[in-house]
Amino acid sequence: MAKINFIPFVFPGLEKVSVVFSTREGGNCKEPFAGGNISYDVGDDAYDVRANRTELAATLGIAHWHECIQVHGDVMHYDLEEGSPADPPSLKGDGLATFSAGHALVIKTADCQPIMIAHKNGDFVAGLHNGWRGNAINFPAKGVADICERYSCDPKDLLAVRGPSLSPALAQFVNFESDFKPGFEPYFDQETSTVDLWKLTIDQLVGAGLTRRNIHSLDLCTYSMADSFFSYRREKNTGRQCSLIWIK
Repeated sequence: MAKINFIPFVFPGLEKVSVVFSTREGGNCKEPFAGGNISYDVGDDAYDVRANRTELAATLGIAHWHECIQVHGDVMHYDLEEGSPADPPSLKGDGLATFSAGHALVIKTADCQPIMIAHKNGDFVAGLHNGWRGNAINFPAKGVADICERYSCDPKDLLAVRGPSLSPALAQFVNFESDFKPGFEPYFDQETSTVDLWKLTIDQLVGAGLTRRNIHSLDLCTYSMADSFFSYRREKNTGRQCSLIWIK
C-alpha cells in the first residue's frame, strides 16, 4: 500500500497540537486521481479512496477522523463524537472544532484555502474550508467569532496557519464585480484580473482579532505544483488533498 506524502507543521511553542497537509504524491488512486486522493465525492474508486484515508490515519496515529460535506458556506460543527476515515461525511458545513484529543479535523481542498486554528494552550483546535466564496462572505472572521463564542476565548489567543492553495498570481476572476461585493477592490489587480486571496484571508483573520504574528502561511500554489497538489482550476476532474489538525 503506497503511503501518501504529507507536509507537517508545528505552531511555534505548541507541540501539543499537530497539523499535516497531505499531497497527491504516493497513494493508491489511479488517473486522473493519482495518487493521494482522499475524497469520496469526486468520482474516484471508493476502495482506493478508503485505502488512502485509512493508511494516512494509521500513519499519523489518528483515533478519530471528522470531515464535512463542504458547501462553501459558514456553518461550523463542534465536538463531534466517533468518526472513522473509512466513512464518508454526512454533515454539511465548512468548519469543525473540537477540544478532544485524538480527534482529527479534516479539510479537503483542490485550490481552496485550508485554515487550521489552535488555541495558544492547545485547549481546542479548528479547521475551516475557505474558498473564494468563503472570502466573499468573510468566513475566516465569522468562523473565528463563532469559535470564540463557543469556547469563551479571546481571538488574540488563537494561532492560525493557511495551507497550500491557489496563489495570487493565478487566482483570476474575470467576473470580479459579480463574484465579490463592493469593498474587495484593494485585493483586485485590474491588469491581470487576479485577486490576492492569500492577503485577503490574512486581513480577514486580523480583522477578526488574531495577532498578525500568530498567523502562518504555507505559500505553495496548488495550481503551479502539479506533481504535488490537486487543482480544480487546472484539471477540473481531479482529486482532493486534505489538511488535518488534532490535539495529541
